[in-house]
Amino acid sequence: MGIAQRSRRWFVPVTAVAVVAGVGTLGPVVADASPNLPDITAQELLTKVQTAKVDGLSGTVRSAADLGLPALPGVEGGNQMPDLLSGEHTARVAFASPNKARVSVLDNMAERVWTTDGKTAWAYDSSEREAVKLTLPERAQQPKKTPVRPESYDPSAVAKQFLAAIDPTTKVEVSGTQEVAGRDAYKLRLLPKTDKSTVGSVTLAIDAKNWVPLEVTVMPKTGDDPAVQLGFSSVSFDVPAASTFTFTPPQGVKVKEEKVPAWKGPKAAKPKAPAGDKPTVIGEGWESVVAFRDVDINRSGPVGQLLANARTVEGSWGTGKILTSKMVNALITDDGRVLVGLVSPDTLVAAAPKAPR
Repeated sequence: MGIAQRSRRWFVPVTAVAVVAGVGTLGPVVADASPNLPDITAQELLTKVQTAKVDGLSGTVRSAADLGLPALPGVEGGNQMPDLLSGEHTARVAFASPNKARVSVLDNMAERVWTTDGKTAWAYDSSEREAVKLTLPERAQQPKKTPVRPESYDPSAVAKQFLAAIDPTTKVEVSGTQEVAGRDAYKLRLLPKTDKSTVGSVTLAIDAKNWVPLEVTVMPKTGDDPAVQLGFSSVSFDVPAASTFTFTPPQGVKVKEEKVPAWKGPKAAKPKAPAGDKPTVIGEGWESVVAFRDVDINRSGPVGQLLANARTVEGSWGTGKILTSKMVNALITDDGRVLVGLVSPDTLVAAAPKAPR
């Protein structure tokens, strides 16, 4: 249970935007009472979390995200934002060691399911009336596309990404206790030691018995409301039955079958792709900025309307527009570069000369 470790340079901007990438709450998932638990230091709590192991769990996850991103009326695709960037979501989740997982996301009278028993994986979207059956070899490559990102709905996996990114730029403290899904938990708070980040704090609620993260709350530097909250509203640490991870397509659903290639081990280094094919990360930790080049922006549409009212900035790198929100800020240059991050607008401008053209 968990997700592959990412580069520390990628972690803060990608995880915080992506969870921080895809969900929201339907109300608070914590109780008002603070449990009376034995004192514990931040280092002791970190050690327990990093060495914790459970054979399985299941429950309901509720999530909410409000990054203050502007709506773009008239743009095809609903609210135009990926799951973890906006709105409220409810998911039923189950995990069992070593490789079984199921996530069912309930949204707008529809259901999206991703499940695997370790040998076969299913991806199903009820709104499309289609399902994909993936046959997995012993060591499979990760499927490139699924209608659900299972790790995004696992508070433990999301929390461990933040924990993996702890470095000298982060202050770590135990900030009290709380109750999550009827279970006593310690609150472990991560605070950026920089004034350049828009993140005020990240608080992880750690189960006081199994030492598994139960909830993640991301607070902006300004304001009293969470930008992202992802946590269990109910949870059981019993190992789910094997039948939990099987899937039978509803009648009339079109099934597409695919085989996932076996993992063949590390390959010889390939020539690097042109810089425009993938983003560049500028800076580290909480001050990371992700830069894209050769971005085609329709300046006559809704985005153009936003840019027309945005602040103009300039420097030796050229000119551009700053789009701001509660958490995510972006610099869009006139020559087709986009710089985005959970950082201040001034930090984006300072990073612009380093962004590849």
